[in-house]
Amino acid sequence: MATNPQRIDVHHHILPPAYVSHMNKLRVAWTGGPGVPPWNVSLAREMMARHGIAAAIASVAPGVYWGDIDAAVTLARESNEYLARVVSDDPDHFGGFATLPLPDVAAAQRELEHAFDDLELDGIVLFASQGDRYLGDPLYDELFQELERRKAIVFIHPHTIPPGSNVPRLSLPYGIVEFIFDTTRAVTNLLYSGTLERYPSIRYIVSHAGGAVPYLAWRIAGAEFLPEMRDRAPKGGALRQLQRLYYDTALSSSEYALSALRQFVPTSQILFGSDFPYVPDTLIEAETAGVQNSKVLDDAARKAINRDNASALFPRFAHVADAKMALPT
Repeated sequence: MATNPQRIDVHHHILPPAYVSHMNKLRVAWTGGPGVPPWNVSLAREMMARHGIAAAIASVAPGVYWGDIDAAVTLARESNEYLARVVSDDPDHFGGFATLPLPDVAAAQRELEHAFDDLELDGIVLFASQGDRYLGDPLYDELFQELERRKAIVFIHPHTIPPGSNVPRLSLPYGIVEFIFDTTRAVTNLLYSGTLERYPSIRYIVSHAGGAVPYLAWRIAGAEFLPEMRDRAPKGGALRQLQRLYYDTALSSSEYALSALRQFVPTSQILFGSDFPYVPDTLIEAETAGVQNSKVLDDAARKAINRDNASALFPRFAHVADAKMALPT
């Protein structure tokens, strides 16, 4: 078994100071349960060195839109430029998914252009829901046309406060189950809105092992046989569309989750994710141990999930040979 896995972490967050300050002013429960974690680049690099992570594709979470689109536009630009500086300062170990100020599609298009053409970031993070709109909403079609043209990599992340999460007498942190349902709804809507089929060149990474998608895939795909869904079903088959997505292992490296993923998609479509800094170090250790000690993975599969699959998506990291980064002084 590899002792230096040189992981590439595709589910890794940054918290720019201006972003944290803005979110704190809103006084919303924006972390899905736990308090705002401490974060800076030095802490990130230390964590990566401890856990054999050679590179991380970072994103700002939990998004920039909280009802004020002007604030979202400003916050997206500031956050993306901060992220670009992190990447520019250490391009061997950091990449970035840019944030877009949806639901304003025109503003999102402008920010997408800036993120790719000026900042040269590696992809886009899209949140499963914005207000009461899910990915796959017809409003977003023009944005997906541009993502298709660019053959973009899109990281799908749940929103902190999904629609329908405020259920009376169900006082559970949203991160326990609501994030899973938010992601699953988004993927299902992308499927039956025809978005996945219309824009086949977009590479999607779905966080947290796809929510409940691998477990519910047969049931989700079976909806194509319902009379009211027949015209909305993808011509190539609903199951096939779900099986061409990538899925990360953040908070999903148990034997149950890995078994489901390996039966559902090729190993080449499973990527390592940590969810740093929203999970404590002990849980990151459990995540990595889940992959390293799994009985459903052989060494080749472990290596693919830890590193090779991500380096195929992000080839600029293929040359990073040493996960043992020098710690900041």
